Amino acid sequence: MGKIRPGLVSITFRQLSAQGVVDLVRQAGFAGIEWGGDLHVPHGNLEEAGRVAAMTTAAGLEVAAYGSYYRVGNSENDGLSFENVLKTAVALNAPLIRVWAGIHASQQADSSYRKWVTEECRRVSGLALERGIQVACEYHGGTLTDKNNSAIQLMREVNHPNFYSLWQPPNGFGLSVCQESLDGIYPWLTNVHVFHWWPDASKRLPLLDGRERWVPYLKRIAEKEGDRFALLEFVTGDDLEAFLRDAETLKTWLAELA
Repeated sequence: MGKIRPGLVSITFRQLSAQGVVDLVRQAGFAGIEWGGDLHVPHGNLEEAGRVAAMTTAAGLEVAAYGSYYRVGNSENDGLSFENVLKTAVALNAPLIRVWAGIHASQQADSSYRKWVTEECRRVSGLALERGIQVACEYHGGTLTDKNNSAIQLMREVNHPNFYSLWQPPNGFGLSVCQESLDGIYPWLTNVHVFHWWPDASKRLPLLDGRERWVPYLKRIAEKEGDRFALLEFVTGDDLEAFLRDAETLKTWLAELA
């Protein structure tokens, strides 16, 4: 059995300062934060990364990951090098860098594009391994991990010991399809992004409404060896009180697994 700890994805509250995010997470009784590279910990700003790392630790929290928004196979051409992302993650003391698998959905990606992204996934995973940091691909629409078969294919073809996957339930699908996607990516699973949207991202509901889905997911995740974070991402109305209610829900569910 693995241990699942609760945390927050910082971009859930882009309107807050880094200190505001830390204070909120501490108030919620969570254990960690995935810091976003688009605002709170900008790529290449090593001084700010170090400041946020110290702030997080001082509050008794952990850096769960660096949400880099680096798109494997494309960001280099757009001026964002993985080396720059990696330096920032090191300064942040992040154990894991979250990346996206390209810019094309699996149905729009031809074999040459898949090969390029696969090779780049292998390259960045090797660079991060040298610094003791994991690389995990977000399980997300509009990328090569938008469908179960494509995600599994990517993981198998990258075939690197430092390349992992996050997971979040695909939007608009029934419980059985979501469980199948979790089971498919299970061998490579690291952290999980937690939210309850139904039937799509425009309908953010209280996490409590998703009990019949999330409790089975969490039970399955807890069966996997190793520790990981269940990270709340986006809440109803981007509201702080809604987050605190969802935080209590998530902590209650995790306590039930113990």
